[in-house]
Amino acid sequence: MGQARQPRRVQASDGELGAAVARAQDGDETAFAVAYRLVQPGLLGYLRRLVGDDAEDVASDAWLEIARDLGRFKGDGAGFRGWTATIARHRALDHLRRQRTRPRPATLEQDVLDLPGPHSTHEQALESLSTEWALQLVRDLPRDQAEAVLLRVVVGLDGPSAARVLGKRPGAVRTAAHRGLKRLARRLGVEGGADEGVTDEASRTLGKSK
Repeated sequence: MGQARQPRRVQASDGELGAAVARAQDGDETAFAVAYRLVQPGLLGYLRRLVGDDAEDVASDAWLEIARDLGRFKGDGAGFRGWTATIARHRALDHLRRQRTRPRPATLEQDVLDLPGPHSTHEQALESLSTEWALQLVRDLPRDQAEAVLLRVVVGLDGPSAARVLGKRPGAVRTAAHRGLKRLARRLGVEGGADEGVTDEASRTLGKSK
């Protein structure tokens, strides 16, 4: 069974992020700013799907909590991305509850799906998308698919980490991400190969937002 690969930029920056977090936990404010710079763009892209124009305010609330509880965090750079995404999601849901607006219920997903291989016929079409257009297309997906795509591609989490953020099993998250990316390919009018490596190629496109 194939698995989606994280954007190369995310993989490359996880080492830098982990080192910055470790220094920040020792009181280095400059290092905390580095961690913020590496994580914030992905969090904003994710939060905009959840709370729209209130994403900046919700992100600010999340970062206050992140800064307050930083000493409790244990893990590497990839783990920090998952931890911050979980906090941001909780603050977003709190925000929606305060507005008496409930998120749409997630569609029940299969736990197992045969996922694509690493190669794709969609590369040119997906690479041609501008960042804003790509993210807008993602925001138009069903909520469960959009969250899975944004956590996997924009925030840069692996399947198990994204599943922990969403409180789902990894298979369900992989399925939602794959279905969302197939839907994006159809929106682009891509012919053929809709089941081949869409997740990986979308990572290259949506990862540009970081």
